[in-house]
Amino acid sequence: MRKSNLKIGEILLYAGKISPNQLELALAEQETSNKKLGEILVEKGWVTPNDIVEVLEYQLGFPRVDLTRYEINPQVATMLPESIARRHKVVPIDIKDGKLVVAMVDPLNFYAVDDIKLVTKMDIEPVIATEPDVEALINRYYTGHMAKRVLEQIPNHTYDELDEAEEEEAEVASAPVVRLINSLFERAVRMRASDIHIEPYTEDIRVRFRIDGDLTEIMRLPKSNLSAIVTRIKIIGRMNIAEKRLPQDGRVETSIDGREIDMRISSLPTIYGEKLVIRLLDKSSFNFTKEKLGFSEHNLELFNNILKQPYGMFLATGPTGSGKTTTLYTVLRELNTVDKNVITIEDPVEYKLEGINQVQVNVKAGLTFASGLRSILRQDPDIIMIGEIRDNETAEIAVRAAITGHLVLSTLHTNDSPSTIARLIDMGIEPYIVSSAVVGIVSQRLVKVLCPKCKEKYSATYDEKKMLGADVGQDLELYRPVGCNACNAGYRGRMAASEIMAINEEIRRLIDAGATTDVIRQAALNAGMVTLFESAADLAKQGLTSFEEVMRVSFTLG
Repeated sequence: MRKSNLKIGEILLYAGKISPNQLELALAEQETSNKKLGEILVEKGWVTPNDIVEVLEYQLGFPRVDLTRYEINPQVATMLPESIARRHKVVPIDIKDGKLVVAMVDPLNFYAVDDIKLVTKMDIEPVIATEPDVEALINRYYTGHMAKRVLEQIPNHTYDELDEAEEEEAEVASAPVVRLINSLFERAVRMRASDIHIEPYTEDIRVRFRIDGDLTEIMRLPKSNLSAIVTRIKIIGRMNIAEKRLPQDGRVETSIDGREIDMRISSLPTIYGEKLVIRLLDKSSFNFTKEKLGFSEHNLELFNNILKQPYGMFLATGPTGSGKTTTLYTVLRELNTVDKNVITIEDPVEYKLEGINQVQVNVKAGLTFASGLRSILRQDPDIIMIGEIRDNETAEIAVRAAITGHLVLSTLHTNDSPSTIARLIDMGIEPYIVSSAVVGIVSQRLVKVLCPKCKEKYSATYDEKKMLGADVGQDLELYRPVGCNACNAGYRGRMAASEIMAINEEIRRLIDAGATTDVIRQAALNAGMVTLFESAADLAKQGLTSFEEVMRVSFTLG
């Protein structure tokens, strides 16, 4: 391996991609690690995966393949054992003229070529692909293939055939079931799913992943496997396997591909059996800063000015799944310093943050948002985060904390920022207290981000330009989703479209006077507020999202 890596280093040096000193440092680090030279150079930021592919293509003549657009032969893709594919970062993609076409990150890895020949008994035609593309393809094909193989080994039983004791002994101990569930979890994490839905029906079980906000069907399983699957997942979540008639909740923390994953499990009895939903929270991916939330420069400036306030209430609003909690956690990370006492009360605690005192609501034990908040105020807090303001009692305590020297962060379910004021007043808070307590409100929606590898440019129509607020007399280029191996139907990831309303003296006066939401909205617009629709439209004009996504966001605004 060292020989092939050294050649890559020499080629990169010859091509002017790295300096002699960088090569020497990378080789020295390789001596004390199991990493490849190219991997070390990429980690240090001295080259990119594309740089490596480029020099191998032009210097040595290996053909380059864009796996996101290549027509992959699914029968060929899993010809190698997953262990070999992952170890050497290779994946078969086709058979041409009797040769196995193999996408490789390092085509100079002769050990990998020998291993592939030994396993497949075929001659190899190496092609070059970037490491992220190869890994994405391995994740896409191997986990699903493994699940199908495992299914064949699971004993067949009807859902009601076994009693609880027999299920625990016979099914849960079954190694194939364990492998199936592990494979399902691994596939979900690698596909960036936020939720797994396991839904029983008359003849089979439907498995869907929620990816970038949309549910996608992944597979169908025989109905005879339901008992084993439900029991195994319940045991993982420390739930009662004997109780099938009532909903249950469970939770487990695990590690998948070296990433810490927090799984929330919910079971629900249906007429066809128990439906399971597993929420996946990747703790290692939560490293947002304010700059990474997707705010425009203008909104980021408004946001920073609000957070400079020493006390008051800052609210994040929007429907479920709009990123409110992520925004609040990002604010907490920014404000969490050694000289501040930061306490949260949440239901549930989404992420554990070092240096912050986090409290979990426990209604059965009498610990509600309101009772917990009263106790928190006796703990000498500087900053308080309330997971959600759900009732008048919690709202009353929160606003009074905000006007007595505490910075209070919380969420509400409202359509936009100006209507949040009316919502607080409807909850029984006097207008003069609302105007004194609230310092800023951010309302947001998550829009899907177009895949940068396959998005397609086109000229906007007259109607599209008009609806986006663009000059209809000027050309406007937009992008539409296409779909490739690296994305989910043309989209990959999501970002926030946001509307930030800072409470100034004019808006306070209007609140005190009982002004309508429309009047407050106009005052906020005069003060520089950018609406949610305008924020989403700007993302489309920048080529980050599609016109269809902007329209979807606009329909949620009521």
